[in-house]
Amino acid sequence: MTHHPHLPTTESAVAAVRAVAAEYRRAMTVTEDIGADRTSRRSSAPLFSVTDPDGSLPHEAFVELDGSPAVDVRLFPDGDAAITVDGVEFQDLPRDCVPPFLTAVYGGLAFVKGRFFPPGYQLCVPLPGDETYKELVPGVSLTPWLSGRVR
Repeated sequence: MTHHPHLPTTESAVAAVRAVAAEYRRAMTVTEDIGADRTSRRSSAPLFSVTDPDGSLPHEAFVELDGSPAVDVRLFPDGDAAITVDGVEFQDLPRDCVPPFLTAVYGGLAFVKGRFFPPGYQLCVPLPGDETYKELVPGVSLTPWLSGRVR
């Protein structure tokens, strides 16, 4: 497994996504939720509390990138992320792999692999160091971007 540059905070991950967006000339929108009362995975936090039990202030971000393919990134305070590429959801990715993942998608390395039985497609996103993330494409029809990447 390749070690990507460490992104210790949600803020550092947003800055890294911003750099990839600038490199590939993509506009982006960021929505940030700060505090245990506003982030999505804080069922263990006491009611109406802003900090976690350890006193930290959790920070979560949702990033939408314009253009084709449609990409959105959700960065969680626990150090993981979820990325959706043209309707295909990649859950529980390490936050550190978000910039190389986006670079692979925008750099043309991502591809769609089809199979005959059972019929279906899989979106494959190879990262440096022999690391590849694969997810099933929902439904039976492909978007124009996905169909352009079938191997």
